[in-house]
Amino acid sequence: MSNRPVTPLLDRVSSPADLKGFSDAELRQLAEELRQETIAAVSETGGHLGAGLGVIELTLALHAVFDTPRDRLIWDVSHQCYPHKILTGRRDRIRTLRQKGGLSGFTKRSESEYDAFGAGHSSTSISAALGYAVARDLGTAPEAGVGDAIAVIGDGALTGGMAFEALNHAGHLKSRMVVILNDNEMSIAPPVGAMSTYLNRLYTGAPFQEFKAIAKGAVRHLPGPLQESAKRAKDLIKHVTVGGTMFEELGFSYVGPIDGHDLDQLLSILRTVKTRATGPMLLHVITQKGKGYAPAEAAADRCHGVSRFDIATGEQKKTPANAPSYTKVFANALIAEARADRKVVGVTAAMPDGTGLNLFAERFPERTFDVGIAEQHAVTFSAALAAGGQKPFCAIYSTFLQRGYDQIVHDVAIQRLPVRFAIDRAGLVGADGATHAGSYDIAFLANLPGMVVMAAADEAELVHMVATAVAHDEGPIAFRFPRGEGVGVELPEKGVPLEIGKGRMIREGSRVAILNFGARLKEVNEAAQALAAKGITPTIADARFAKPLDEELILRLARDHEALITIEEGAVGGFGSHVAHLLAENGIFDSGLKYRSMVLPDTFIDHASPADMYASAKMNAPDIEAKVLEVLDASDAAAKRA
Repeated sequence: MSNRPVTPLLDRVSSPADLKGFSDAELRQLAEELRQETIAAVSETGGHLGAGLGVIELTLALHAVFDTPRDRLIWDVSHQCYPHKILTGRRDRIRTLRQKGGLSGFTKRSESEYDAFGAGHSSTSISAALGYAVARDLGTAPEAGVGDAIAVIGDGALTGGMAFEALNHAGHLKSRMVVILNDNEMSIAPPVGAMSTYLNRLYTGAPFQEFKAIAKGAVRHLPGPLQESAKRAKDLIKHVTVGGTMFEELGFSYVGPIDGHDLDQLLSILRTVKTRATGPMLLHVITQKGKGYAPAEAAADRCHGVSRFDIATGEQKKTPANAPSYTKVFANALIAEARADRKVVGVTAAMPDGTGLNLFAERFPERTFDVGIAEQHAVTFSAALAAGGQKPFCAIYSTFLQRGYDQIVHDVAIQRLPVRFAIDRAGLVGADGATHAGSYDIAFLANLPGMVVMAAADEAELVHMVATAVAHDEGPIAFRFPRGEGVGVELPEKGVPLEIGKGRMIREGSRVAILNFGARLKEVNEAAQALAAKGITPTIADARFAKPLDEELILRLARDHEALITIEEGAVGGFGSHVAHLLAENGIFDSGLKYRSMVLPDTFIDHASPADMYASAKMNAPDIEAKVLEVLDASDAAAKRA
């Protein structure tokens, strides 16, 4: 049975231009239809639900008032863009969200002209909107048809330093642009810090509440015919009377707070802004994440990210786990270490649940620090914690750690401070696609002097690597692990520190050696079983460390075999490149060794299931088997020529 709602007005919308023919009353009905269509679509595909439901009215009002795509609408993070996609000619594909060959879960310039700027991470929208505004002012934009630039940024994303850099620059340049502060008191987790407190004061403070009461009372005493006009005037006066001092000092005209679910109010104010704005404007809009869907409103995370679910109950249809997730294994291992060592502390950048530090915080709240969406600050804060004698575990997704790379170099590595980097979401992560893939951390960390870089082949190895990081005080150390459940190995009661720079043998074989780094070991073993049926028994080793390399192990594998293959869930320039350098420096290639390095391809891989993504990358068990057969065929051919 189809769960598609009845949507007579939405059925008439093929592009935002169609909205111009709707009355305000029809737009109110359309908002409800758009909400129901969003819920129905995500119930079939899974994805980000709560964020989109919170901006239904705002999305509709923006497209109804402004002239997209000529006016550039830029969504920060853009996980809230599903309603935007429905309105911009992609409704017929909305049930392909986050699936192979389907719509991206984020804005994507190659997908639609209405996606003015790609996203998937945070705090970039104001910079992008300012860039469009300046291009217009310089005279290049009219040829491209660029009009207004509108950035929609959440209060959580406003904790990112890049947003403040852009606000500062925009206030200085004074170009006409609009920033919509979508204040829902929640990004993925509740926002933290002084900015959240400041925004809360703006719409809960006594002056604002008193002004609302006075205005409401005054309107009540007017003659009936004048009440509606007075109400509109009251709303407009209210929004310019309650000022956001900080934003005004930065050079923005501040309007707000605005009820982000009152479509009439949104339309009135946006129309005024479009008609009269001359410089940078900031509209402070109050919304509720998950608005209009009871299960989302009741959920602790407001249904930020969901799997397929039953619309009536909100119950998600999750596949039962066969093993604990790597994230939970990390959290439990860190908790165990923290019980024994009071210097162990956890630091995260607005991702306590995603990194497992929410579990750590339940046990050690005074030793847990969520710094907001501020990876650069998280790294330097951790560096100073380490300098002060603590043992900080800086837990950040691989793809987000890139944002703190300068700090890793200058504030951690050069000073040889023992910051422990726990890198979740290593490798290809699935439906979130290229913006969330952990492809580059091996390469950008392993080239730093004094950095130790580990990768867990399974969840038991992860427990040992947490213990290794606790015990390592000589400098920075990092360990990476993938998203999702482990392979089901037995977990040790307690982690045992590994010898730095030493790998392990998995099985002895002949002719070809496979040197694994990371969580492809399961696929390596599956490939070995298939090869055994063909009479080929490869040697298998797990490197554990990309920096420092186990030189003794690698050189022995190279000298005792015809061929050596490395495999890693990372881009070129990582583990395999370091191994190749070692072999070259020791003259191993002169002896005729056949060397191959299996890495992620030099391209951004679109969203799909992790298995499909690794198939595209040619890194699944059949691909490893094929690589072994290929290199042995090359070895046999060389032997015949000799």
